[in-house]
Amino acid sequence: MSTIEVMEGLQRRVALSVSTAELEKRAIVKLKQIARTAKMQGFRPGKVPMKMIESMYGGSTRSEILSDLISEAFSTLAETQRLRVAGAPDIAPEGELNFDAPSLDFSAQFEVYPEVAIGSVADLEVERVRAQVGEAEIEKTLEVLRKQRQSWQEVDRPSENGDQLTIDFKGSLDGVAFEGGHAEGFSLVLGQGRMLADFEKALIGQSKGAALTFPVQFPDNYGAERLAGKLAQFEATVHRVESSVLPDVDSDFAQQLGVADGDIEKLRAEIRKNLEREVAQRVKARIKAAVMEALPKVSSFDLPKALIESEIESLAEKAKQDLAQRGIDAKQMAIPREAFEEPAKKRVQLGLIVSELVRQQQLQPRPEQVRVIVEEAAAAYENPAEVIRYYFSDRQRLAEVEALAIEQNVVDYVLQHARVADRDLAFDELMQQAA
Repeated sequence: MSTIEVMEGLQRRVALSVSTAELEKRAIVKLKQIARTAKMQGFRPGKVPMKMIESMYGGSTRSEILSDLISEAFSTLAETQRLRVAGAPDIAPEGELNFDAPSLDFSAQFEVYPEVAIGSVADLEVERVRAQVGEAEIEKTLEVLRKQRQSWQEVDRPSENGDQLTIDFKGSLDGVAFEGGHAEGFSLVLGQGRMLADFEKALIGQSKGAALTFPVQFPDNYGAERLAGKLAQFEATVHRVESSVLPDVDSDFAQQLGVADGDIEKLRAEIRKNLEREVAQRVKARIKAAVMEALPKVSSFDLPKALIESEIESLAEKAKQDLAQRGIDAKQMAIPREAFEEPAKKRVQLGLIVSELVRQQQLQPRPEQVRVIVEEAAAAYENPAEVIRYYFSDRQRLAEVEALAIEQNVVDYVLQHARVADRDLAFDELMQQAA
């Protein structure tokens, strides 16, 4: 049995040996298989001489088989020695390989998972937030829904915040127009912050037909480098001033929002139900974040570098995908590796702690628990039964739900044993922080 050499931290090294006789035996079998279908000019398929097959395919075939044999030897060793290997091993030959010798010798250097000792969860302090949905929240939501369906009516008065203006404008630096600094028939709702503060401020109090010139200070961190920190001059002409007209909360409004009979009370009940579901989800997310933030305090151990590197790559790839979704070419941006190192370490550490806690306290998901999570998610859709079938028809999708169930079991366990401080959170604060 090979001796495991303990190196620094979680690093280990072990000697591996591969039989050259077994290598040759498998190579002959493989080359004969290749020969049955090999095609070569001047020979019928399957009639190419073995010497030529050997010459063409012998090297690559033996290399592939040698790789398989090394992998098998390492897997067998890891199984017999009960090694919990973290990441792929770094395998190198011991000296120059001699294929005439009885065996080929290699060394494998690798990391093992750490022993994770969980301290007393009772020593942790966790904040558990609570939030309520009341009549004020329903009224605010109705107001948002009204604004989403607003119309515009032209008015003959100076403009105010909230009005929509239709304007032409042209900007210049030192008397020279700059690219992207002009538009015709441009619609702008004052107060939304779509344009720079100086620009919107100049347009407040202006009536239809007004022509004005005004300065606009670009901030130092403005996205377009050529404009950052510069003072520009703008000319603008106001063609129309329109005021917002909100729909009444009546039966027509309710029908537009999916209440077939136009019953306003049914609409309000539906809004309450949706808000309560949203609040419950955000409260649950806040509590889970608090638990996961606290858990690393109960255990300290070395982290496998291989797992950290894998997590860094995963976070970097996700960052690239996020940029791509926003229309930014990640190839044009240098994303420093260091930006992901600390988050990667935290994720690896937390993952190992959670795994050990699940094992120790038997917090694996229960089938009925998984079912409830799927049904809760499906309730937000028009056809819940179809969503439920969607999850249960695919093992990978169901595994994602099981992972959520495990996280919830961990959260529940910590809340049962830690020192918990309850705090009431205002609805607006919960929504703002979540955003």
